[in-house]
Amino acid sequence: MASRSYGARFLCRRSVAVKMMFRSVSAAAQPQPKADFLKGEPHRKHPGLTNLKTVRLPEELQAAARSIIHGAQVPQLAERTHRLTNLLWSRKRAVEDLTLRQKAVSLEKDLWEKAVQKTGDLDEQLLEDRIRKKVLSELRRTTYRWTPLKYDEELGVVYMAARLAGGYAAVRRALNEIKKREPSFAPQSLLDFGSGLGTVAWASHSCWGDCLKELVCVDSSVPMNVLAERLLKGDDERAEPHIKQVYFRQFLPVSPKVQFDLVVAAFTLSELPNVDEREEAVRTLWRKTNSYLVLVENGTKEGHQMLMEARDTLLKKPEKVLHDPRPASVFAPCPHEMTCPKLTREPITPCNFQQRYQPVHLPGRHECQTEKFSYLILSRAEPAETGPQSPDWGRLIAPVLRRSRHVHCHLCCADGQLQHAVVTARKHSRDVYRCARNSDWGDRLPVVQTVKEEAVVSDSER
Repeated sequence: MASRSYGARFLCRRSVAVKMMFRSVSAAAQPQPKADFLKGEPHRKHPGLTNLKTVRLPEELQAAARSIIHGAQVPQLAERTHRLTNLLWSRKRAVEDLTLRQKAVSLEKDLWEKAVQKTGDLDEQLLEDRIRKKVLSELRRTTYRWTPLKYDEELGVVYMAARLAGGYAAVRRALNEIKKREPSFAPQSLLDFGSGLGTVAWASHSCWGDCLKELVCVDSSVPMNVLAERLLKGDDERAEPHIKQVYFRQFLPVSPKVQFDLVVAAFTLSELPNVDEREEAVRTLWRKTNSYLVLVENGTKEGHQMLMEARDTLLKKPEKVLHDPRPASVFAPCPHEMTCPKLTREPITPCNFQQRYQPVHLPGRHECQTEKFSYLILSRAEPAETGPQSPDWGRLIAPVLRRSRHVHCHLCCADGQLQHAVVTARKHSRDVYRCARNSDWGDRLPVVQTVKEEAVVSDSER
């Protein structure tokens, strides 16, 4: 009797195992429906992907730049290019007068306290003069000396060799965020503030082509405007410009009623001497914006904090007189409009991204390089409302670490918090897992509720 019951239990377990195996095989054989956020796209092309592979200058721009650089015959070009690159990367904001005064008062107070403890009877006037000299000496030693950069033709050529390709790659990557997420957007007018060599005009033309009917490039440097025009004409004065309807100006259009579909300021805020001028410039550019305002800076703490200044100016300090009542909303890279969580943690690290690019072909420079940059895109349109079942999109703020059966993702999320997510097919669904494996630093990733763990490991984790 015991042997019969044992045999029955054995057969029962075997039948259950066979049924589970059959279910798993049949489930694997049948194509599973993709999540709604994929919009019918394969995982390797999911909607959150905005990164570009290696960015190359347009052939016409590459040829014109090489012609101008070789024709200029700048002495010690390689060394001067390296020095200028380091100077621009290490550039900081000028110290504000109020900050300088507060630092001087604090230093003077500390020196007086030390002097009173060490000395007894001493000429007060003599001690005051000595302390003042020490304060001035310490301020000179520790205060960053900001000076404006003035470009002549020779320095402009050095800048071309140093920054043309890297600047183009950063702007092209930022504009790709708009092109990928808003494919119906077809700008007809562009304003480039601080246009330099005209890389924004070239990058926007590579995105939207001839639908751009008016491109206004504003730069106070006449030599830079001349070089930018030479690049457009392929270094041939008699040739037609490669991009039509490009107009160079030294000053912004005065009328607040004149607006442009796309307004860009790349590596320009760092060239303004103080916070008041930066704030005024950002407000002016926003008044000129009809659809999108794009700001790009170096991927340093200074560059990131200047962009956060601009963000706060437009989101938290509305103007009294509104020429366009449509409010500003953050389009990218932030998935929220709260305080940047990277600024609230110690040590403070910048929110930056990377773009691989091919530099201008010069002797000794043939390998691909990487541009590290920060950017901010503000929109006149209200953020699209998401349904109750739609996932929130987080921004990948660090390299994605792909491991066996799991992926490490560092995200800035829609709730304003930073999250380190270990994405697996079991916890986050197979679609999210595969999207994570195909994503990289700077892309967006859907953040969904983790599903209940199943007893059987799915095929995607094997």
